[in-house]
Amino acid sequence: MSKFQSGNQEKEITKETNQYKCNLCKDTGYIITPQPDRQPIMTPCKCSENDKVRRLWQNSGINSDNIGKSFSNFDEWSTKSKEMKYKAKEYYKAFNAIRTDRRNSILLCGNPGSGKTHIALALANNFLKKNIRVVYMPYRDIVTSLKQNMIDEEYYKKTLSKYQTCEVLLLDDLYKGKVNETDINIMFELINYRYLNHLPLIVSTEFTVEKLLSFDEAIGSRIYEMSKDFIVEIEGTENNYRLR
Repeated sequence: MSKFQSGNQEKEITKETNQYKCNLCKDTGYIITPQPDRQPIMTPCKCSENDKVRRLWQNSGINSDNIGKSFSNFDEWSTKSKEMKYKAKEYYKAFNAIRTDRRNSILLCGNPGSGKTHIALALANNFLKKNIRVVYMPYRDIVTSLKQNMIDEEYYKKTLSKYQTCEVLLLDDLYKGKVNETDINIMFELINYRYLNHLPLIVSTEFTVEKLLSFDEAIGSRIYEMSKDFIVEIEGTENNYRLR
């Protein structure tokens, strides 16, 4: 074979190799280790697990900017921020034992700029890595969409059901913006379903427990009862990292 032909062959091999997303398993999902006189050992490739987690993130509604939120990259700058991180980690550790109980949820409430959403997303990301399905619900966006489509009964029921029935619901920024009677009615449908069926909530809101109860006692008391063992209330501008 000529040097020219040999060079072309090398290029073709390189080209083929570069077509794989994962060169370790050649996109099969398994690394095959030959064994003398025995069946080869097939070990799941790490890329399969990464793809699985990526799909779970995508299905959860968590955008790519928030995938990296974790406990380890959360900046503890105050006593309350440390308490919030500690409480969230304790909730994560206890989750499997309490997930079907009445008190199976966590509530992070109070001052804006205190890192509530970061901690809530860190929890969600940890759950997704353990194959616990979390759905992210940005309160204002979803409630607005539901109100705009109430006349479309099929859309309304299907969308609301997604948040009512998911394994874990991350309800972010509850009651953000102006709140009217329709908002309250939608949230009661959602929260009451999860309350009755013992389905966990991760809730972040700028309002304290007292304020949540003043919006609607039926909703507020259900959230409080579900989260009673894992509540962090944050008050005071000293807990707003944007004002540091």
